[in-house]
Amino acid sequence: QVQLVESGGGMVRPGGSLRLSCVASGETSSNFPVAWFRQAPGKEREFVEALKRSMGTTYAANSVKGRFTVSRVNGKKTAYLQMNSLEPQDTAVYYCATTSVSPLVSSLSLTSTWEYWGQGTQVTVSS
Repeated sequence: QVQLVESGGGMVRPGGSLRLSCVASGETSSNFPVAWFRQAPGKEREFVEALKRSMGTTYAANSVKGRFTVSRVNGKKTAYLQMNSLEPQDTAVYYCATTSVSPLVSSLSLTSTWEYWGQGTQVTVSS
């Protein structure tokens, strides 16, 4: 079993920045594959960005490319989502997720790919 805990959400003005954290515990390694999803009220959960086990290439949704960056700390079971140039449409509950297998690139954006989920952290972008 793997447990994930997100933190770092809050309220920020348009154009501002936030960094979300995702701490993993349980049966996972420090290079755990990680994805961030978000869900706005009345909408389906949508893919934001992912990082596979090997460091390097990240995979981001078009809506956040160039603004958000996912990263992972070597040797620690911690991942981050750095969010810059935030917009009101970024308002949502943000979730981190992981899986015990190495997901295919083609399946990173699917919620069904990810076995374990955190409880979510609220991000509100408003003036």
